[in-house]
Amino acid sequence: MPELPEVEVTRLSFADRIANAQIKSVFMGKALRWPLACEPSSLHGQTVLRVRRRGKYLLLDLSAGLLLIHLGMSGSLSFGFDLPLPGKHDHFEMVTSQGTLRLHDPRRFGAVVYAASELDPMARKLLGRLGVEPLGDDFDAQAFHAALKLRKTAIKQVLLAGDIVVGVGNIYASETLFLAGIRPTTRANSMSKPRSARLHEAIRQVLAQAVAKGGSTLKDFSNANGESGHFQLEAMVYDRGGLPCRVCGSPVKSLRQGQRSTFYCASCQKP
Repeated sequence: MPELPEVEVTRLSFADRIANAQIKSVFMGKALRWPLACEPSSLHGQTVLRVRRRGKYLLLDLSAGLLLIHLGMSGSLSFGFDLPLPGKHDHFEMVTSQGTLRLHDPRRFGAVVYAASELDPMARKLLGRLGVEPLGDDFDAQAFHAALKLRKTAIKQVLLAGDIVVGVGNIYASETLFLAGIRPTTRANSMSKPRSARLHEAIRQVLAQAVAKGGSTLKDFSNANGESGHFQLEAMVYDRGGLPCRVCGSPVKSLRQGQRSTFYCASCQKP
């Protein structure tokens, strides 16, 4: 599933090229997770002002309203003038004066939704409960620690919930907890201020590194230029169950938390 780094990498790969483009036509294929919420033809003639990101959502600001795009479990965007003919898994296509934006989504868990503004009920439903952006200036270490003190559940589950800090998905939760030296089963409210400060810094460091590496391509992720990510090649624990820890050599362990696989080093990460 594309996580925050993959969504940010996608944004960076086409945001400059689509800025100030005029929409010429919009095509919707098979139904996605949520309806577009407007007639596709009503978008014709609008201008794409810029592309932002909020958590795992891409926000295309238009001259009137905005489009919210979510890549779901297996979605990816392409943008350009020379795209191949649409295939059966291409469910959204927006032709602009500067290229065609296309959503490829085999499982159709993604979405493209129009909203008049971020105050629109649908936009508020999708964005309203998202936590602080981890790579932004508002991600404060003291506020992060205070929020963790209110949670009795395992720290990895708290990170995945996304309502304290957004976008630390399954891959990056395992990696940040390893870097911070914290066992994923540790109760969030048991963490001291120094430990939460280490985790705060690890979140920023791992996500920034992942963006710099183009994200992670485990199956079929690619950015809007068709380029794969390489962060997974440098993962310290994720998907390395049974292999030696890159730091101490102990076997990397795995367990299930909330139906998701968790990877950790019992020697390097303390309860």
